[in-house]
Amino acid sequence: MAEGQGRLVAGRYRLESQVGSGGMGIVWRARDEVLDRDVAVKEVLSPPGLGEGERRTLYQRAMREARSAARLSHPGIVTVHDVVEEDGRPWVVMEFVHARSLQEVLDSEGPLPPRQVADIGRQVLLALGTAHAVGILHRDVKPSNVLLADDDRVVLTDSASR
Repeated sequence: MAEGQGRLVAGRYRLESQVGSGGMGIVWRARDEVLDRDVAVKEVLSPPGLGEGERRTLYQRAMREARSAARLSHPGIVTVHDVVEEDGRPWVVMEFVHARSLQEVLDSEGPLPPRQVADIGRQVLLALGTAHAVGILHRDVKPSNVLLADDDRVVLTDSASR
C-alpha cells in the first residue's frame, strides 16, 4: 500500500491510489464519500530545503491558483471541485477524467495521424483561450498534461491531475 493510501482528507475524500506526481505534488484517485463519486485529489508538496516563509508563499500561491482555476468552466479544462487545507497545506479536489495522457498514448502507439493531432491541438487551444480570457496562464503545456478521454474529449490539466 502506498503511503497515504486509505487516508481520509477533509473528512470526505478517501485516497485510493496514486495516479501521478510532479514537481508540485502527488495526484490521487480518491472517493468523495459525501457525494459518492470518484475525484482526483492533488496533494500539494513543497520541494525539500524550502524555508518556512518560502513554503507558506508556495502554499498561498497554490491556493490562489486553484481558486482561479475553479472559476473556469470548459469541457477542455479539468474542473476544480474544492480546495481544502489539511496539515497546513492545500489539497486540490478535481474532476477525475477517465483518460490516458497524450504522453502515454505517444509512448505506447507512436506518432498519431495528422487529423487527430490537429484536433488535439484545436481543443487545447480552445481550452487555453478560455483560461487566458480570464487572466489564467497554464505555464506547463506538455503531452503529459493533455488527457485524451475515450469520448474524444481533450482535457488540459496540470502535473498529471486526473
